[in-house]
Amino acid sequence: MAQTVNSVTSGVTLPSLGQVTTPDPYHELETKYIFGFTEGADIGAEGEKSIEFETTTASGLRGGTYAALEQEVEFESVPTQNFGYELSAHGLGFSVNDVPGMPDAHGANFSGLSAEFRYLVIGRGPGSPVGVTIVAEPEWARIDDGGQPITDFNMTFRGILDTELIPNRLYAATNIFYTPDYARSPGESWEWSAEYGVSAALAYRFTPKLTMGAEIEYDTAYDGAGIQSFQGQALYLGPTLHIQFNGHVMLAAAWSTEIAGHASGENFGLDLTNFPHQQGNLKFEVEF
Repeated sequence: MAQTVNSVTSGVTLPSLGQVTTPDPYHELETKYIFGFTEGADIGAEGEKSIEFETTTASGLRGGTYAALEQEVEFESVPTQNFGYELSAHGLGFSVNDVPGMPDAHGANFSGLSAEFRYLVIGRGPGSPVGVTIVAEPEWARIDDGGQPITDFNMTFRGILDTELIPNRLYAATNIFYTPDYARSPGESWEWSAEYGVSAALAYRFTPKLTMGAEIEYDTAYDGAGIQSFQGQALYLGPTLHIQFNGHVMLAAAWSTEIAGHASGENFGLDLTNFPHQQGNLKFEVEF
């Protein structure tokens, strides 16, 4: 006698005839670039390589008109599951008129080189609700933000933490960073300066390919490599956008406006002496 086969065997429910199982379209998303200026902890898959075009804009300084656009061309590689690096060449376009302490200037020039080294300390996953990454980013610049000749060496140190508040839908991240800078203009002596900052961001995945959110960032500027002489502070707020066109092509954008600030020795409600009023960032990446 033939045996009857039940649809439930050993506690596992089998699909009925004609039923098709659909995979979840909200698959795992790499978080590195979904938060705008704030970075996510993911570094990419082992063996991954990519070319990235990154555009950063800054505008609005006190007393005149100021605009700068930096274009970077970057090569990224992830040789191991815990380590990734990036090599970049920079160009800067600038327009400065009547800004105190800055010569009027207009033009564009090759501005410098940089690298970035990322180490994934804790990978986010079933064993950990958070991801933690540390970053070191050395940079050499040959012109300053106003297009003037300079010899500048700086290093940004960044600590990154991110998590998923709703799996594959709602993400959060925070960054802390410190950037000591050692620079000299022609005919002048070497000088130290430093910036410290902290940022936080939320990003919600509205569709499998579209993620939008907002971030807030607090920056401070000092003379010297430590905190010897306070120069100013600024608080930024703005929206973010991330589009994952497919598994190999990505676009990310962010815009931030200084909403509060204070420069040392000034009584204005914003610090437009040390920090720009508006900042924008656009990244386009192709993996191969």
